[in-house]
Amino acid sequence: MDNKYTLARKLRKNSTKEELAIWNILRNRQFFNLKFKRQVPIGDYIVDFVCEEKKLIIELDGGQHNQPEEQEYDKMRTEFLNSKGYRVVRFWNNDINSNLAGVYEELNRLIN
Repeated sequence: MDNKYTLARKLRKNSTKEELAIWNILRNRQFFNLKFKRQVPIGDYIVDFVCEEKKLIIELDGGQHNQPEEQEYDKMRTEFLNSKGYRVVRFWNNDINSNLAGVYEELNRLIN
């Protein structure tokens, strides 16, 4: 069975179009000169994007996250990450696809 680091590498290689859209904003310190990493293991979880300097995690959620069992899992995951000092922000894939400028503005607000 794959360990979380191997799984994270696979997730990076198989990014969704929404992840690629956000990554194009965050990569290479383009966003306020902050270093973001993608698909990073933290504890037992793999987060979509993390900025260690700001202790900010960005999660992208598809429709499956509307399911009650996924909502409970996401809640436990967020509580764990918060307990480690991270702030978790979630964006729906629909928001990225239809309002990327609004997502950018929200990220800007959270950083500054």
